[in-house]
Amino acid sequence: MNLQEFFSSYPQIAIAFSGGTDSAYLLYQAKKYAQKVTAYYISTAFQPEFEKEDAISFCRTYDIPLTILEYDILQHEEISSNPQNRCYYCKKVIMAQLLSAARRDGYTILADGTNASDDVQDRPGMQALKELQVLSPLRLCGITKEQLRKESELLGLFTATKPAYACLATRIQPNTIITCKQLRLVETTECKLSQMGFYDFRARLLPN
Repeated sequence: MNLQEFFSSYPQIAIAFSGGTDSAYLLYQAKKYAQKVTAYYISTAFQPEFEKEDAISFCRTYDIPLTILEYDILQHEEISSNPQNRCYYCKKVIMAQLLSAARRDGYTILADGTNASDDVQDRPGMQALKELQVLSPLRLCGITKEQLRKESELLGLFTATKPAYACLATRIQPNTIITCKQLRLVETTECKLSQMGFYDFRARLLPN
């Protein structure tokens, strides 16, 4: 199966859009092949501001409807307490919010940008996708990270060479309570380092 065939089977679809390379490529192809598509971006304390700006810019460039949800992710203790499997709880909460918004708009299918290179063992959040029946077209079609980057570059997508960017919560040691203050400190630090010319890096908070 290829993406054209996938979107023929699911002609009306909602895309969980992060603003990153994978979901941007998926969204571009959905715009091309699906009959109707809307992108859904969820803005939480875990996402830096530039990700939202990239999502808005991408959708504006390709004339794709975009819905932005503002959500307080730290209200969930199972997430703010930062256990080893925090990603599972976080993904489940976020995707549930996106699913709810998509269904209000008449969509029955939500897809995300998980690709064929993503390791199930290294991504506990993928279990949440399975439980919520979120589809991953890139993975289903066997499209790897390397393939989609190359194709994105050929298509002229500005996301083609964008570094992989894990959420800000990954900068904080597991079992350390996550606060907005910590997240903003990480975001500010990484922003300043980026302005200095550093590329594809992480600033981590170490315990005292």
